[in-house]
Amino acid sequence: MLDNFGKTFANFYENNVLGYIDMLYQYPIKLVILIIDLSVVIFLIWKLLDIVKGTRAWQLLKGIAFLVIVTALSSIFELRILNYILTSFMTYGVLILIVIFQPELRRALEQLGTNKVSKFFGFDKDIETKTKENIYKIVIAATELAKTKTGALIVIERDIKIKDIIDTGILMNAEISPQLLVNIFVPKTPLHDGAVVISENKIMASACMLPLAGDKDIARELGTRHRAAIGISKESDAIVVVVSEETGKISVAKDGTLIADLKEDALKKILIKNTISSKTDKSRVQNLSNIKNKIKVTKEEKKDEKINKE
Repeated sequence: MLDNFGKTFANFYENNVLGYIDMLYQYPIKLVILIIDLSVVIFLIWKLLDIVKGTRAWQLLKGIAFLVIVTALSSIFELRILNYILTSFMTYGVLILIVIFQPELRRALEQLGTNKVSKFFGFDKDIETKTKENIYKIVIAATELAKTKTGALIVIERDIKIKDIIDTGILMNAEISPQLLVNIFVPKTPLHDGAVVISENKIMASACMLPLAGDKDIARELGTRHRAAIGISKESDAIVVVVSEETGKISVAKDGTLIADLKEDALKKILIKNTISSKTDKSRVQNLSNIKNKIKVTKEEKKDEKINKE
């Protein structure tokens, strides 16, 4: 039995695998097509597994994989009755899969007709657009917290990374939403005491400890939250939103200074100016610098070429 299997495998290898390798050698362009083909298939399989992982479909996929392996083994070891039953079952497997995965298939097909298809393939929104949307969410949360006089401290990381601050809190790595931000700061809950850190357009951590500014840097009537906000804004370029528990007023700490008693529109403008505009300006400056360097190099090359000709 094993001898027959060995002969079958040898014939398959000689007629198919070696022939295909020889074809790739003769036509290198087909190798490029093969790589693209494999890449697309691997990507689609990975996305499929990523979607179904953690759902009931994940358990079903593991069961199907087990059946495929058993069917192959039954063919190799010539277990004819078992192989016939499993092969017959696999023949109608496509229809069974359509019935079982009907909700998942419907959801995937619906995404093809909506803007969610870009998210399915991993093409997320433009960073600037997403940052602006998240600022609106932060402003909504701060406004809601101010209405109920719920104290809050939200640190928005910019160019200087503050991983040491993130490490002092509870890691979350969650999508930003007004509801989640408001819920974090509800009094007497496990995460309310401390700061939330926004990093890479996500709520990276909560209950974080911030360095406090000295008494000389802050008015006596302001409390620990405001002193902590000023402290982190002095040690980094982070911008911090503070909601006072006593007055319900919203303030922003930036570069070691405090801008107090902000309304919703003013808060939105300050955050957009200091998180989006600064990035755009830096990007433009960098692009101009690169263009100037290229022009300079080109001029020097032409000058050298002229000298060489002379």
